[in-house]
Amino acid sequence: METLQKNGAFSGPQGPVVLVVMDGVGIGKHPDSDYVRIADTPNLDWLREHALYTEVKAHGKAVGLPDDSDMGNSEVGHNAIGCGRVFDQGAALVNNAISTGSMFEDEIWKELVANVIANQSSLHFIGLFSDGNVHSHISHLEAMLSRAKAEGVKKARIHPLIDGRDVPPTSALTYVEQFEEFLDGINADGSVDFCVASGGGRMNITMDRYNADWSMVERGWKTHVKGEGRRFPTMREAIETFRKESPGILDQDLPAFVIERDGSPVGPVRDGDSVIFFNFRGDRSLEITKAFEADELTEFDRGAKPDVLYAGMMQYDGDLCVPEKYLVSPPQIDRTMSEYLSNAGVTQFAISETQKFGHVTYFFNGNNSGKFETETWQEIPSDVCPFEDAPRMKADEITNAVISAIENGEYRFIRLNYPNGDMVGHTGVFDAVKVAVEAVDEGVGRLMEAVKKAGGIMVCSADHGNSDDMCEIDKKTGKLKLDDEGKYKPKTAHSLNPVPAIIYDPSGTANARLAQVQSAGIANLAATCIMLLGYQPPEDYTPSLVEVG
Repeated sequence: METLQKNGAFSGPQGPVVLVVMDGVGIGKHPDSDYVRIADTPNLDWLREHALYTEVKAHGKAVGLPDDSDMGNSEVGHNAIGCGRVFDQGAALVNNAISTGSMFEDEIWKELVANVIANQSSLHFIGLFSDGNVHSHISHLEAMLSRAKAEGVKKARIHPLIDGRDVPPTSALTYVEQFEEFLDGINADGSVDFCVASGGGRMNITMDRYNADWSMVERGWKTHVKGEGRRFPTMREAIETFRKESPGILDQDLPAFVIERDGSPVGPVRDGDSVIFFNFRGDRSLEITKAFEADELTEFDRGAKPDVLYAGMMQYDGDLCVPEKYLVSPPQIDRTMSEYLSNAGVTQFAISETQKFGHVTYFFNGNNSGKFETETWQEIPSDVCPFEDAPRMKADEITNAVISAIENGEYRFIRLNYPNGDMVGHTGVFDAVKVAVEAVDEGVGRLMEAVKKAGGIMVCSADHGNSDDMCEIDKKTGKLKLDDEGKYKPKTAHSLNPVPAIIYDPSGTANARLAQVQSAGIANLAATCIMLLGYQPPEDYTPSLVEVG
């Protein structure tokens, strides 16, 4: 790859350039729903008035998603920030593979189908059950089931992970009704037996990430693979029962369930079966994949591992080549900012707590888990508890570590992620979200002081919105929806709002000013940081938000 060229107009600041990703902190449209605005944020308010400030897109086509109606997410957001360009992402790639038929012409799909036909066994589908288009899409599942029937598969078992996080928080029955109608149609001629076999809320079973809570994966393994757990005749009855027993429970937290028929679980995973994990996003797919693929597993006692053919929707880790088999090739992200800076000898420090550590490392580096030569990474362990119970999360510890990194002068580029605005935003607990955003603001204020003292520059932005859009909106009236008690109905999904892009140069040495950039998005942050470090960004990077010198 080409090397970075020095910028003749500006050689970089005395201190480091610090990139702050305030996860889930966007710019809302509705004052009563915008908990970034409702929170007490004196530091962000000051920066908006006195630093260089603009707003950039963090959703839809600006981050490689199929359509501007698609909300951004942390995976594609960090990809875009880290590589400085826009690549077609998982949702778009899978859509294309299905619409063109290339997925079904691939050897992996053919192998999975041939295996169950030869063994007269089951084809299993495990994955997130919604149209959120962040981790998966129910249309992908339906397309694969239709194709499987057409190719002679007689028995399919579906293990839905209930969402309520990328879609409205208690919308599960909407998707159940849609899918029941689909299954009725596909089973109507009596030639196949396709049905739901098990499931549970995505934050209760299976979809852990970054090794934060392997007990979730263990519960999922027992549910999907062993068919162990509380039994119900239908998915609908399971959801309705759990809601009666725990009024107010969100879909993402629903307990595990197993579907039974004639007194037995309808779909445990057996020797000779094929299994497809149909999420296309990697972070919450790696652990269940390891449970299926690893010869030895120390994280929990999985018992005898069934002899199955396993495939993911995509390759979830390019460095580790996980999973071994996958249906759609992931975006081929190359020449990331980290690689360029490493080749230029720029020392780098990346830090977050467990919940977002992989985003500021793995995703930031183009879906690769390996470090570049000049990088140092630090993970602060997250608490294992509901995020609304500890909404400050590890903001203080992250800030302390970054201040130490600034003061020791070892690093020229520092990047960090405050997860609070996103992880607490997903809970829908308004008071906790306010505390979460205020914790981020406090951290930003302390970093401002450290950056000023060191003669550095701070770039402050976000990967997508969430806390800025906490209430459901009536699309017909444009007003906030109310529940039966007259209170605003919480919204737990990401927003379609822009995010701030702030450049704080207290010493003024960069002589930075906003550039005229059309349709700016978070991908422009990479060139911005490279410019502020005293280099010329690569020509094919989206342009810098600032001019210097």
